[in-house]
Amino acid sequence: MGEKQNQPFQLSFNSSLKVDFQGSRVTSDGGLILVRELDERLEFSDLIAQHLTDSRSKNTKFALADLLRQSFYSWLAGYEDLNDAARLSADPTSRLMGSEKVWERGVALTSTLHWFETDLLTREMNLTGPATLNRELVTQAKGVGSPHRVVLDIDSSESPVYGEQEQSAYNGYFGSVCYHPLFLFNSQGDCPVAKLRPGNVHSADGWEEVLLPEIERQRQNGKEVVIRAGAAFAKPEIYEALEERGVKYAIRLPANENLERNIEKLLARPVGRPSHRPVVRYKGFLYQAASWSAARRVVAKVEFHAGELFPRVGFIVTNLELPSRAVVRFYNKRGTAEQWIKKGKLAVSWTRLSCHRFRGNEVRLWLSVIAYNLRNLWRWLALPRRIGNWSLTSLQQRLVKTGGRLVKHARYYWQLLAERHLNRRLFGSMVRMIAALPQPDG
Repeated sequence: MGEKQNQPFQLSFNSSLKVDFQGSRVTSDGGLILVRELDERLEFSDLIAQHLTDSRSKNTKFALADLLRQSFYSWLAGYEDLNDAARLSADPTSRLMGSEKVWERGVALTSTLHWFETDLLTREMNLTGPATLNRELVTQAKGVGSPHRVVLDIDSSESPVYGEQEQSAYNGYFGSVCYHPLFLFNSQGDCPVAKLRPGNVHSADGWEEVLLPEIERQRQNGKEVVIRAGAAFAKPEIYEALEERGVKYAIRLPANENLERNIEKLLARPVGRPSHRPVVRYKGFLYQAASWSAARRVVAKVEFHAGELFPRVGFIVTNLELPSRAVVRFYNKRGTAEQWIKKGKLAVSWTRLSCHRFRGNEVRLWLSVIAYNLRNLWRWLALPRRIGNWSLTSLQQRLVKTGGRLVKHARYYWQLLAERHLNRRLFGSMVRMIAALPQPDG
């Protein structure tokens, strides 16, 4: 005989234990409600209404804001595949991310979410919407302890593809068929601008579309802007554009014979027994390449390491008015941009671009970047100091992935969370920090 419908199971090894399946009441992502609280404090709903257009009739089952939140909160929780929507449709935390309309009936299924990402968001009226939405989200948080000087790091990355995606191509540097997106980061790790590009373009291709508008926005806000970039961006047109706008920069230069001729004395190996600690030498000098319209300051760093036959040599072109050693130390912090890209790949899988159409993949990149920025804003705006150094992946595994149960009473919903990494004290601390954030301007 079969089990009676909706009756719990009783097992023989423990007669006092009963097992039931109530998936619609149990969640594994209870910590997402903290990010949703930050989302509300930053008035993200207003930004959605300002920058995205819903061309459907008013008689719709899911509001545009609900579909958008379902998309990027899925990325934020680690569900980057649209096929996960069917499983998440009954998840109580997924329901709570949207408006009251979806609390009872559940969120959208895979087909609806796929239509939203690959059709509605790719229409002409929304071509710039997701990008603007992301930039304004970062801007909303800029007033919170925002320094006078803004450091921007520009870098490219690889997004491997495994099908026939439009404009994907083989990239010899990465050794794969891929897209070649370009990212811009600020010193807090936020990504205000990203650009999806074909896989076979140069690393600096399209730099002006990414960099110059953001520089103008920062200058309009009265900020001093400093740019850091790798050797791929060592182009005279970039130097000139930055100098015309009064922007400071530190950009790595590829080594050549003319540059090494200026530091011949530094290349001589130190006499005596080799030191176990690296011997480091610095030198600043004026240099003008054939393609440059004027001479510029170049800083050289030469390192001698024990057991290595030749020294390590690096060059940086800069207009910073700092000692040579300070210029090198400032430039070396550019490595954090590479770490932000790696964290974005691990935490929100923002290189998971599986649509056939290029425009559809642009939208998916932007949704993943919004998810990345929300989690990063949570990290530096609402985390207590004792856990402020947690990585984005740790936030997902330790805080977002908190089990819980949703209970509905006559007037309220109760989200009952398991106490593990996320306990009552930590939860209360973050809620108070979010509540204390200043209201966004306008």
